[in-house]
Amino acid sequence: MRVLVVFPVGLLVMILMMSVCKGLSTSRIFERMQSTSSSSSNYLTKDEHWFNQTLDHFSPYDHRKFGQRYYEYLDQFRLPDGPIFLKICGESACGGISNDYLSVLAKKFGAAIVTLEHRYYGKSSPFKSLTTKNLQFLSSKQALYDLAAFRQYYQESLNLKLNRTNVENPWFVFGVSYAGALSAWFRLKFPHLTCGSLASSGVVLAVYNFTEFDQQVGESAGPECKAVLQEVTQLVEQKLASNGRALKSIFGATELKIDGDFLYFLADAGAIAFQYGNPDKLCTPMIEAKKAGADLVNAYANYIKEYYVGSFGAEVQTYNQESLKQTTLSDSSGDRLWWFQVCTEVAYFQVAPANDSIRSSKVNTRYHLDLCKNVFGEGVYPAVDATNLYYGGTDIAGSKIVFTNGSQDPWRHASKQVSSANMPSYLITCNNCGHGTDMRGCPQSPLVPEGSSKNCSSPDAVNKVRQQMIEQIDLWLSQCIAVSTYSG
Repeated sequence: MRVLVVFPVGLLVMILMMSVCKGLSTSRIFERMQSTSSSSSNYLTKDEHWFNQTLDHFSPYDHRKFGQRYYEYLDQFRLPDGPIFLKICGESACGGISNDYLSVLAKKFGAAIVTLEHRYYGKSSPFKSLTTKNLQFLSSKQALYDLAAFRQYYQESLNLKLNRTNVENPWFVFGVSYAGALSAWFRLKFPHLTCGSLASSGVVLAVYNFTEFDQQVGESAGPECKAVLQEVTQLVEQKLASNGRALKSIFGATELKIDGDFLYFLADAGAIAFQYGNPDKLCTPMIEAKKAGADLVNAYANYIKEYYVGSFGAEVQTYNQESLKQTTLSDSSGDRLWWFQVCTEVAYFQVAPANDSIRSSKVNTRYHLDLCKNVFGEGVYPAVDATNLYYGGTDIAGSKIVFTNGSQDPWRHASKQVSSANMPSYLITCNNCGHGTDMRGCPQSPLVPEGSSKNCSSPDAVNKVRQQMIEQIDLWLSQCIAVSTYSG
């Protein structure tokens, strides 16, 4: 018998008040971003509200509910007919509404911002025990219905506050990375519930063997830095074979007993510099070490300990399969939860290409499949073809979606980049930009208040992309309002 644990909900009354609290949430894989600052400029609000959500949207017999956390920011809201910006939280705990570029857009359009925490993550877990059986309701499909149900609830609650009926504010949906994919998929599946969507670095294509990820890392690194990183990988593999424990100790990663976990950790640490637009943090010290004849393995270990683990905030246990097998709900549960989505729906297996790879060839398909089996048990396998058939992959046929991608971001190869006849959307590439630069500014970790572009390598490119975004949002909101007015 499945036991549902409902967190205390006490559905809070939404009031149109102005309150400001600030900070930054963390995430994993796509989003591994952690702020070491408690600056008050990081959050627009941290005031929690709760929504009584349906556990299984696809069963007519299962009527169980769970408490889902959300936030609202109304300081810029133009009563009573201003737009409502739905900012999707992705694969992480959602500690509030972060003060990124969306706050600037809210001010410009007189919009309210609401954010719904993704089911299972953070405080929005239906179960205290995250066994594989209990994770059966964790999927992008269920998450999209969560958003639709919440959107209807919030609109009705607003109408009740304003003493009106059957009035629809114009809604627009935003998301970055996996949340960017959800944003595009929401517009695809529920076009009547939003005027449009922004999919920033939206990974809409599920990929089984994602060799393009590593290839993009090499391209973004440039020939000199790429050659040094490849040499590091060769040296690491040699040392791993002769004295693995001593090698892992240099990197502060002795807890990673499985060599594949350790090699994945090293590969991710390098890729993150390019993903988030900070290549100099990695390439400069590594090239200097090479020219000076210094020990390249030690130089790479210093980069990982000082930048990736130090200032960036990555944790070694994230890569430990023994840690991923833990089923008790905790602050680190997000790692297990995301891997479940990877192992069942989208894969994104970042495997080494057959030729000219930067990461170790031991980070291959078998490593990923073994991880899925070891962590979740038999019969767990990523239904990549089914996912792409359901959503369309890069042939997604939703309208009024803005897709933005950074030219240096390895994840862009899982996003929509080429226009097609059945995809009447708007595609923007940000030159010399990383993952989610358009919404976050530079550098993306830690968060830059209001997504400031002044520290970007090409601030003009970022601002140009933002201007194009604004034009599309303005156009689609106005079209939505015109239709609503006509219908009324």
